[in-house]
Amino acid sequence: MVELGELRIPASVRPYAEGVVAVTDAVCAEHLDAVYADLCRRLVGKLSRKRPSPLTRGDLRIWAAGVIYCLGQVNFIFDPSQSPHASADELIAWLGVKKSTMANKARTIRESAGVSDFNAEFLRPDVMDSVGLVWLVQVDGMVVDARHLPLRLQIEAFHKGLIPYIPSAGPQPGSPPPA
Repeated sequence: MVELGELRIPASVRPYAEGVVAVTDAVCAEHLDAVYADLCRRLVGKLSRKRPSPLTRGDLRIWAAGVIYCLGQVNFIFDPSQSPHASADELIAWLGVKKSTMANKARTIRESAGVSDFNAEFLRPDVMDSVGLVWLVQVDGMVVDARHLPLRLQIEAFHKGLIPYIPSAGPQPGSPPPA
């Protein structure tokens, strides 16, 4: 799991980030898993580096709820066929916030941090392969799935940061998610 020191969190924002991470770590340890905890830490780090950081305003518990809900949305946490999974009602029970408050904060986070189905930065590795949107690239004006391109084009797309890893090589164990 990524340590907070690795996330380049400004000193003035660090207490806020630590407060949010304390909540997300606890919920992930009890109800989700280490992958979600790591993604939460990375998202909190990204929000911490915003100028000004939105984490310095508002209830840290609500920020934590928004982070988990936001990541849950793009990683299909509400789909019972996924593991781990949870309902929105379970999230609000675990986090002690209103559903509308959590959803509104998640929307703010998605917009501020650029979290989407098109961005592999905050996708779980087990979800990344099934989300076709992260693999779409434009080649000579045509949108194609990078997983079906020749190896040299996959390598070029990877080096340009267009895809999360070289599909024919597979994800490398222990490698960090794309930044």
